Amino acid sequence: MAPLVHKPRQSGLFSFNNTWQVLGPFQTGTREATWGADPLEYLGGFTNLSYDPKATFRSSLPTNGTAKWNITEAVQVSASPTSANASLSVGYSNVDWNFLKDIYGWAAVQYQAWARGELVVSGNETQHVILHTDAILEYWVDDVHYFGGDYYSFRKAPLVLHLKPGPHKIDLRLVRDVRAFGGILEPTIDVVVDVQQANGALELAKPGILLSDVVDGKLASSNASVFLRNSGEHDVEIVAIEASNATHSCAEGNKTRVLLVAGQTRPVAFMITLPSHNASAVKYNVTYRNINSSHSSTIQVSQQLTHRSVYDPHKVTYLHPAGMVSYAMLRPPAKNATCRSGHSKAPVLLALHGAGLEADNGMVTAALDPVSDLCAFVLFPTGVTPWSGDDWHNWGFTDVEAAIAAIPDWIETVNWKGPHVDMNRWIVSGHSNGGQGTWYALTHRPDKIVAAAAVSGYASIQKYVPYELWQPTDPRRTAVISASLNSYRHEMLMANAKGIPIQQQHGQVDGNVPAYHSRFLAQRLHLAGADSSYNEVPDKNHWYDGIMTTPKLTDFYYSQIRNDDLLPRKLDEFSIVVGDSGDMGSKGGLRVLHLHDPGQYGKVQVKGHVIKTSNVASLEFDPSVWKESISIDGQEVSLVANGLESGAWIRAHDLDSSWKSTGHEIDTAVGRRYGRQLGSMTAILRTAGPFIIRHPGFANTTHLALQVSRNLHQYFQADASIHASFSPAVLNATGNIITIAVGKNDPDFSSDFPIRIGSSGVSVHSPRGRSHTYGGEARGAAFLRPAGGERLELLIWGADDDGLRQATRTIPMLTGVGQPDFVVLGESAKCQGVEGVLAMGFFDPEWKITASSVVEFG
Repeated sequence: MAPLVHKPRQSGLFSFNNTWQVLGPFQTGTREATWGADPLEYLGGFTNLSYDPKATFRSSLPTNGTAKWNITEAVQVSASPTSANASLSVGYSNVDWNFLKDIYGWAAVQYQAWARGELVVSGNETQHVILHTDAILEYWVDDVHYFGGDYYSFRKAPLVLHLKPGPHKIDLRLVRDVRAFGGILEPTIDVVVDVQQANGALELAKPGILLSDVVDGKLASSNASVFLRNSGEHDVEIVAIEASNATHSCAEGNKTRVLLVAGQTRPVAFMITLPSHNASAVKYNVTYRNINSSHSSTIQVSQQLTHRSVYDPHKVTYLHPAGMVSYAMLRPPAKNATCRSGHSKAPVLLALHGAGLEADNGMVTAALDPVSDLCAFVLFPTGVTPWSGDDWHNWGFTDVEAAIAAIPDWIETVNWKGPHVDMNRWIVSGHSNGGQGTWYALTHRPDKIVAAAAVSGYASIQKYVPYELWQPTDPRRTAVISASLNSYRHEMLMANAKGIPIQQQHGQVDGNVPAYHSRFLAQRLHLAGADSSYNEVPDKNHWYDGIMTTPKLTDFYYSQIRNDDLLPRKLDEFSIVVGDSGDMGSKGGLRVLHLHDPGQYGKVQVKGHVIKTSNVASLEFDPSVWKESISIDGQEVSLVANGLESGAWIRAHDLDSSWKSTGHEIDTAVGRRYGRQLGSMTAILRTAGPFIIRHPGFANTTHLALQVSRNLHQYFQADASIHASFSPAVLNATGNIITIAVGKNDPDFSSDFPIRIGSSGVSVHSPRGRSHTYGGEARGAAFLRPAGGERLELLIWGADDDGLRQATRTIPMLTGVGQPDFVVLGESAKCQGVEGVLAMGFFDPEWKITASSVVEFG
């Protein structure tokens, strides 16, 4: 075995080796790693392999179809007295990347490999450390598995370890992804592992306080947050967050206790006030104690205040529906703005940033400076994280709507004297990923969109990097994965844009998002009867100064600010296409509430008062648009009897193949799926309050519960409360629940739910009354089920520790993975990925398994 070479040890506590044992490359598809699809699992997994320079492994990528071990020098290894890091750059010259890319496009430069190194801890004492894993999704420390890592190098929630002196094995699964690494440069995998000494107690996970800017002497909002990490070995409780300056006080934003289990990072919200009108900074004391101790300790956190004019873009904080504090940058109408005569309200101009950018970055907020006199509330949302959580979709778009909803509070707080805001009139613009987000807003909230300007945006996740080179999979399973992403395939949703003014713009030589995307969507818009104005800028790349205020875009902004269209638009003839009714708003005052089968698109065609539907189970009508009676699929339906006089939206349901107008009570009936419960597994992200993660309290489930919490915070900046108990009291909170169970331990066994965990394994009751019980072949399962009201529970179950780890990987984290409502995993999923899934699919509005689902009967 080739030794792992360390540089001469300095006076520091930690050192990484500067040579690493690397094995690869092997193929992988776009976002396939979540499903396992690790070819080395066929041999027992990388952690069970020892370095052998003579060993060969079958692989479809290299010359001669064989992959081998090699020794790779770290690009850089450095250390300080209390930290160390190693940078790796792994590449393969024995693969003809250019030829593969000619055939498969960017999908060809996505691959996987493995690397093994060593971290040595000096001294005689156990060290409390945090481990950053930049651009790494999966890794092992001393053969303990961790999935989630830090793929985008956020460094929000590093792993907390307590390492004894001596060597510690580090195994890294290296996965190259074009969304994270790019598709133009050399196809190397560049990662960093970084270890830092921690204090072994509560500490700041991020310096400072997330708070609003001060505008004309007033905080734009009183919502604030600190990011805390428990790097100790005992659970701690936050007792109070109080101002250090005795001249003012602070009321805690959360009156219930805030518990951080050992190793957990949480955002803690509270309310903040200014010590004085012209204060330059604030300081707060966070008081905490070990959960089994009466002794309390304090850490101090401070933040310099940013003072801005009320007319400049400034930071405004608010509560995301998931319970943590988020922010957006707001620029209200300028003093010299010319507003529409006779209108006391101004629209919202949404400016959605691209991937990897914070909303307070000057590159974002200054992009619209040349149109500073627009009569609009220009809002630069963050989407919670620099990648907008999930590409401005579920989690990120919820943040957009929360930011819009915060504007009236801002108006009151700063005593704004200018025009009020019309929160239901949006002009949406965005660049790159924000351009894609513009397509999402346009196709999912058409009744609120005055106009839209999509700049250099991609059509959909699947169009950006094709889903090639996955492990061979039964097309039925591929169809389920694809259907889970239906709501984000914007090229299928262009009918929803009819009647809305659209300006497209793309650089002709864009090497990041090819201009093909905008050309393609321009064609799709034309075919849907929703033509756009398309401007392709010669010789321009993905980004350049002035890209958001070209003459075409500037004219578009000013003209659409003056747009007097009454919303919702009353179109005589239009169509609606729905991929996920849970995230779809209305068009023409008509909204699809339920699909018969969420694994297929729902479609509505409207001509006058004649409506035809496909795969639609229920509709909702705006009484300001829809009067008296309509025809649905050839049946006359009266709208007068149910809510027209009261102004409430009216509902019609397809009950036993007969459309009937009904009240709202049918959707809140026991056993019916509605509201935030709708959608594929990503619906779990529609939580109202911090996530509740509960588990039985075993060592292995404690480890996984912490991992789930870490991933939710890393990728969404979400908050989660961890409970080592299945006590019913845990269910009294408002947030969605993630339950981790192992063996025969299902805490809430339901005899009438279509998926059940019992002593004999996993039972799946599919359509037409068929059922099947997976015994020993079922290693893990993940499925949604109702938790009362609109709340959801995601049950993660494993037959044993290994199966539980496998199931935990499916919890939504990265976009584009495609998780359906339920999954039952076989042993071979670790190697074969989706092909190793025994059952997967969707639940209908009554929580029954749909016909489009895959359920194997052995």
